[in-house]
Amino acid sequence: MPNKRSANAVRLEFSTDSLVQSNLSGAAFSGDWLWVAGDEACGIDRLRRLETLGPERLRFGDVRDFALADLLDLPGKADAEADLEGMAVADGLLWVVGSHGLKRKNAKADKDDAANAKRLAKVALDGNRRLLACLPIEVDERGEPCLVRQTRDGRRALRLKGDAESNLLTRALADDPHFGPYLAIPGKDNGFDIEGLAVHGRRLLLGLRGPVLRGWAALLEVEIEAHDDHLVLARLDGDGTLIRKHFLQLDGLGVRDLHFSGDDLFILAGPTMVLDGEIRLYRWAGAKTLLAANAEPIRFEPALTSPVTLPHGRGNNRAEAVCDLPPELAAGKPSWLVLYDAPGPDRKDGEHAVFGDLLQQG
Repeated sequence: MPNKRSANAVRLEFSTDSLVQSNLSGAAFSGDWLWVAGDEACGIDRLRRLETLGPERLRFGDVRDFALADLLDLPGKADAEADLEGMAVADGLLWVVGSHGLKRKNAKADKDDAANAKRLAKVALDGNRRLLACLPIEVDERGEPCLVRQTRDGRRALRLKGDAESNLLTRALADDPHFGPYLAIPGKDNGFDIEGLAVHGRRLLLGLRGPVLRGWAALLEVEIEAHDDHLVLARLDGDGTLIRKHFLQLDGLGVRDLHFSGDDLFILAGPTMVLDGEIRLYRWAGAKTLLAANAEPIRFEPALTSPVTLPHGRGNNRAEAVCDLPPELAAGKPSWLVLYDAPGPDRKDGEHAVFGDLLQQG
């Protein structure tokens, strides 16, 4: 597979004070402008396409930061990480979702056993993790797409109604027999953990890294509408269903990212726990049409297109984000950008440049 010196590498350059640095967890395009999110920040970076420096296929840089606190009234503290894990552009909006999960402190080598036992028992929630929001994209006077709190035509940045403890999604799942019990378990312990987002109109698919139930990964389908100053969950049918559940056979892996490309849904999958293991890209052919016709509250999808296996390292190079390239960058050949969390030495150039992969059909 490509590394930083291959012709199919994609170079991303950040600055010293960029909100997002190396731990990339979400990506989406507006034309040839690239939006990226990181799971240790509370903001989004926009990168411009630049001339390449070497053998890489594409290069992006000239970064601009957009702090979420400047766009939304956040449920948690303005500088607390949002653990953004999913991102999608649709109809002039950039949609983002946080993990919604709890976190557990880890043991440290410089602590004694008693101190580490206390750390391992401590579970907490950062309020901004329970964030699902749409951010308007508006072109400024220089012709550059920007995220704004409100556009000139009145579109506003909105988030799903809730506070630092819960929102309408977690409340709707509180008594769910499949996922309710996992809301109290940290994401990295196979607890509730959103890591993928795909958007079609007002319908959203939320991909769960965890829990994986007896090998079945899950997508949550919701419909979103604006009400007063917030987003709310709309009913999906006459029975008042707020969430549809789709269980996918991903061979025991959880969802790391989602992306609609035409009528198909691409699913990036990897281990749900803190493991070094296979990372694969699956294709659900015709998913958009099937989902539009489906009226069942729960369904199973046992057979997806044979996956593509992606590279991973030992403790690094975990594929976390996937999106297809816009026509102006794809040169007439279907292409997908894959970005990595915890990039290893082969995916870094200095302190502020990292490399993703460009996958092409055929």
